[in-house]
Amino acid sequence: MKIVIAGGTGFVGQHLVDYYTSKDDQVIILTRNPRKNSSEDNVTYVEWLNGDSQPELQVNSADVFINLAGESLNGGRWNDERKKRILESRITTTRELIRIMNAMPNPPHTFINASAIGFYGTSDTEIFTEQTVNPGSDFLAEVCNIWEQEADEANKLDIRTVKTRFGLILDKHNGALPKIALPYKLFAGGRLGSGEQWMSWVHIYDVVKMIDWIINNKQVSGSVNITAPDPKRNKDFGKELSKTIKRPHWLPAPSFAIKTILGEMSLLLLSGQYVYPKALENSGYTFQFATLQTALHDLYER
Repeated sequence: MKIVIAGGTGFVGQHLVDYYTSKDDQVIILTRNPRKNSSEDNVTYVEWLNGDSQPELQVNSADVFINLAGESLNGGRWNDERKKRILESRITTTRELIRIMNAMPNPPHTFINASAIGFYGTSDTEIFTEQTVNPGSDFLAEVCNIWEQEADEANKLDIRTVKTRFGLILDKHNGALPKIALPYKLFAGGRLGSGEQWMSWVHIYDVVKMIDWIINNKQVSGSVNITAPDPKRNKDFGKELSKTIKRPHWLPAPSFAIKTILGEMSLLLLSGQYVYPKALENSGYTFQFATLQTALHDLYER
């Protein structure tokens, strides 16, 4: 295959690049700063979002477009300027990808656009699946909803469009897990706030395999939850992590302190949602890491 990835130098993007190049597929990474002398086999860097660049001339006949681009949610407090950049970066990149696909003589058959389980808002009691159509009411839900509406424009080009709603992606070296594990490694781990908030997680291995499954199973379309079928409350996630890395789970971090430090961004730590991957389950996908115990064991003990 020939696969175009926007955001291919990020956490998830790099795992996808490694996976597809290992299968001898061709990967084109759209980036503002292309590497002129890349030694990576089967990887091409193409400049985009820079003035007069015309990436559509270099990505023709690509089979799949994957959009992972957008300003990080964790880059600082959510003041008005940062919130504006978070939203606009996702709108800009998605619109540009749709423009590129529309300009291609041979457009891709599949467009996978990243989103997040933040679409559903937060709840300690509800269970969310892809059949939940109404977004939540907080900032993250608003961002995800607008982002997905932009992605849906690809359907008008007769391109199968999949909106992947990512949960908390677990990897030993990247993403949120090293930050979550750090207090435990310092013997200061414990629940965050009430500890009752849900954490809908997924192992990075399954993230890559889920995306590959979506590409190769054309019946999958629309919204797809990228989560494992074993969400945990924060207090239980912490206990399982502490057991795995053999550190105590005893020192809670009070909500007021987290809110004081992070402001509105504390939503990422103090609130959550129980999200179930019904669409992938119905399509026949089999999880390599279906339980938190097996996922953490793989990451820390193998």
